[in-house]
Amino acid sequence: MVKLRIFGILFTALLCTPALAQVTVDAELPEYKPVQGISGSLKSIGSDTMNNEMTLWAEGFLRYYPNVRIEIEGKGSSTAPPALISGTSQFGPMSREMKNAELDAFEKQFGYKPTSLPTSIDMLAVYVNKDNPIKGLSLPQVDAIFSKTRKGGYSSDIRTWGQAGLSGAFASQPISLYGRNSASGTYGYFKKNSLFGGDYKDEVKEQPGSSSVVQGCASDKYAIGYSGIGYKTADVRAVPLAAEEGGQMVEAIPDNAYTGEYPLARFLYVYINHKPGTDLDPLRREFIKYVFSKQGQQDVVKDGYFPVPAAIAREALSSVGLEPGF
Repeated sequence: MVKLRIFGILFTALLCTPALAQVTVDAELPEYKPVQGISGSLKSIGSDTMNNEMTLWAEGFLRYYPNVRIEIEGKGSSTAPPALISGTSQFGPMSREMKNAELDAFEKQFGYKPTSLPTSIDMLAVYVNKDNPIKGLSLPQVDAIFSKTRKGGYSSDIRTWGQAGLSGAFASQPISLYGRNSASGTYGYFKKNSLFGGDYKDEVKEQPGSSSVVQGCASDKYAIGYSGIGYKTADVRAVPLAAEEGGQMVEAIPDNAYTGEYPLARFLYVYINHKPGTDLDPLRREFIKYVFSKQGQQDVVKDGYFPVPAAIAREALSSVGLEPGF
């Protein structure tokens, strides 16, 4: 058992050996136990990053309730708030927190803010082709590669792999840029945290989904792109990152996500419309309980992301008036 810290929260988690780079689900999380009388339909609209994760949760939930219908649409985090406001979805997965304008629009409609549930932990990875020998990049370098404004303060623009520190055959090769479209929460998160709020270069090839970014890096030897760690394949490498120029390069492995040392570690959220002081309807109640159960968090691991600890699960359940049950 080791004590870990992420985003200022201390908790205890079980880690396998570092070589396995894998996390086990917190033993304090409860087993999900089905109840009687659950039926109806659910719809989820939001994050592409969380598309596979939502699908795994739905499949796991349907094993207990085969008569429930669940529809999942993942076109980007920015599609979640308007869907929740209009009532066309019950769940709004987002790979970033809602912006103030989105929160205000929801509150204007309902008189209270939406509830955010931190369901899992991601590392936003900077990917290169598996044959690219780059040992690491600082976030100011990443900014100089992807941004035309260079708010990270790097001394010069970076357009070739030689300017990024490579020699030999890579040195003269231009860097091919892959990224997400503006509807994506990952696009916004990367812009804020890696581009220091600056503007993307016009040459970035905007992709409709996370897997397309990874595929681009897999097929293009001189490519670089960004996507959630759950989309990593054997054909790409996640580049170690340093928060500042000259800082320690930190690998994109679970240990560094939980400690918060990896500079692009983040929660993945599911937003819901829950009026404070009221009870959730049984269908949403049970789905949320499933997400924060051992089975639901095992689905997180299966998708390549990292499970939340029991302490965070308790807090999330309590925020919607549910007894944690553990």
